[in-house]
Amino acid sequence: MTTPQTPAPHELAALRRRYRLERERRVRPDGATQYRDADAEFGYYAADPYTEGPIERDPLRDTVDVAVIGGGFGGILTGAHLRRQGVDSVRIIEKGGDFGGTWYWNRYPGVHCDVESHVYLPMLDETGYVPEWKYAPGDEIRRHAVRIARKFDLYADTLFSTGVTALTWEEASETWTVTTDRGDSFRAAYVVNATGTLTDPKLPGIPGIEDFAGHTFHTSRWDYAYTGGTPRGGMTGLADKRVGVVGTGATGIQVIPMLAEDAAHLYVFQRTPSTVDVRDNRRTTAGDVGADREGWARRRRENYLRIVSGESAEQDLVADRWTASAGLLEKLLPSFRRQGGRQAHEAAYEAADAAKMNELRARVEQTVTDPGTAEKLKPWYRYACKRPTFSDHYYPAFNRDNVTLVDTADTHGIQRITEHGVTAGTTTYELDCLIFATGFNVGTSGIHSGKLPVHGRGGVQLLHRWARQGPRTLHGFTSNGFPNLIQMGPLQNASSVNFTHILDEQAIHAASLIAAAEARGALIEPSPETEDAWIAVLAEGAPDHEWFHAECTPGYYNREGRGRPNGPIAYPHGAVAFHTLLERWRDESMGEVLRNRTVPRNKAVPRNRTVLRT
Repeated sequence: MTTPQTPAPHELAALRRRYRLERERRVRPDGATQYRDADAEFGYYAADPYTEGPIERDPLRDTVDVAVIGGGFGGILTGAHLRRQGVDSVRIIEKGGDFGGTWYWNRYPGVHCDVESHVYLPMLDETGYVPEWKYAPGDEIRRHAVRIARKFDLYADTLFSTGVTALTWEEASETWTVTTDRGDSFRAAYVVNATGTLTDPKLPGIPGIEDFAGHTFHTSRWDYAYTGGTPRGGMTGLADKRVGVVGTGATGIQVIPMLAEDAAHLYVFQRTPSTVDVRDNRRTTAGDVGADREGWARRRRENYLRIVSGESAEQDLVADRWTASAGLLEKLLPSFRRQGGRQAHEAAYEAADAAKMNELRARVEQTVTDPGTAEKLKPWYRYACKRPTFSDHYYPAFNRDNVTLVDTADTHGIQRITEHGVTAGTTTYELDCLIFATGFNVGTSGIHSGKLPVHGRGGVQLLHRWARQGPRTLHGFTSNGFPNLIQMGPLQNASSVNFTHILDEQAIHAASLIAAAEARGALIEPSPETEDAWIAVLAEGAPDHEWFHAECTPGYYNREGRGRPNGPIAYPHGAVAFHTLLERWRDESMGEVLRNRTVPRNKAVPRNRTVLRT
């Protein structure tokens, strides 16, 4: 494909006008409240279809050294690094029926990772595994999660099909009481919250959603009993079905071509098209990625992080569309903005972004044969407004006679769901099956959602304090008034397109904090002054992001068009700099968060380990 030239000034002005127009077509006054949780009367959308009921067991009333909430890669890596630090008594609590987190839930047809598997899958060096595909399918990723858990003996004391309902700090014993929806009430000296950002499915708040009489489910709870087939396709149950899909984000991009192959007719309901770049997936060998050299995976992963974070690297080891677009990411970093001032920065970013987006829009024209459909599939916004997607099969699916694209931008989305189908504009589309590819409540799981109350010193609830003061942490991990509670995730921490790398660094940090506290017989708790200093560091780059998000099309990056949340949410100088900062802090300043215990702590007595599920 020939890359279009950078637009001239008059063309950039026309683009700005088009972007504003397209944005206004999609902004809704209800913002993020247009979605509803999959709970209460809609709880069946979140039920676990992959495990036949939880194993019967008695409620636990014991004590462990560390409780880890979440069995996705964040929890697995935390458990693994705790084991490497010599911590024996580790209990993971996971809602799903096995390890994997997002990859336990997402088993829809066509599911793959959109980051190269040789950098996405953690602990490849430690497990000796070399991924089979450049971009791994979901079942390969899920098997690797299980591989790590088995290697580090994490099944032994894990509670599956269990949700944590509350955390309460007990001052007298200086431990946390952990209660669950299975009647457990046990104590833990330390708690690590690793609930992730992609766990709780969300549904569109479309009037009449409860009236649909056909079959319906969420993509993260795929109903193969109805569709037939496997994640590789072959959904014979849809051969005579009219199927509707709501959602054209990363999940929709992967599942829509598979449904197009197998459904009698497929209706794709789109409000905002995603950018869809070249995928070029293929099988790989150990020789392709240099896996014959010790430490190959770590070198590859660090090289990738440097490039997608806008840092310099002598060689691009991954060489995919993420790294090819790294120049756009670089221009959003504070270090770039300081060169020539904000005006120069915005001009440089706009020119580079326009060239990339023109390339992606040209790809639509070159692939989709119907001009009207192609025009509706073109993304009119800046590249980083929505998470980029990649597929070689998505656009060709719209050349099929049995696929209809229904654009809902002019009505700000679907107007109504009826007993027999979906109403968009003046047309009702009759359906046998309606599938929601509407994703997850990003960043609202676990202790940040309000569904898991956390009471610290003096009974103060974490979110109540943050509602008054804004989120307050040190490095995103720990907060004053909540001793020995370690939080994982992007809040006031670092982020990257390769989030498993971020999680691995966070797990190393969490395990190091706990090991240091154990060695000194101390509590982990930053002072208010230490939190203040960290908030000041974060604020260095926060204001300059507002101009960008305010002009973006609605999505979860900007709270559905409402702009970014108030206050700094991430380290402004990139993940590479943040990891260097953490490593130096562990070497030089870790003692500033360790407080003397007032109660001697008896470590949990090791028990005979019983595997609850494998």
